[in-house]
Amino acid sequence: MPFANFKVPAGSLDDQQKQQIITRTTDLYAEIYGERARANTLVVVEEVTDGGWGIGGTVLTRAMLRQPSPED
Repeated sequence: MPFANFKVPAGSLDDQQKQQIITRTTDLYAEIYGERARANTLVVVEEVTDGGWGIGGTVLTRAMLRQPSPED
């Protein structure tokens, strides 16, 4: 069974955006493995509480992720 788990900051996606992730991921697996995979593809969009994750030893918050990148 194809499986994908997306971890996103809590409150950063609305229901339509979550549906889009699920639909596109399912479509991708069906494209790769064939239509037989579509009915068995499991996609989880998991919301992580603000400050509940980090990169490189730094705790990340939703506010930090909204800051413009140096390239902007």
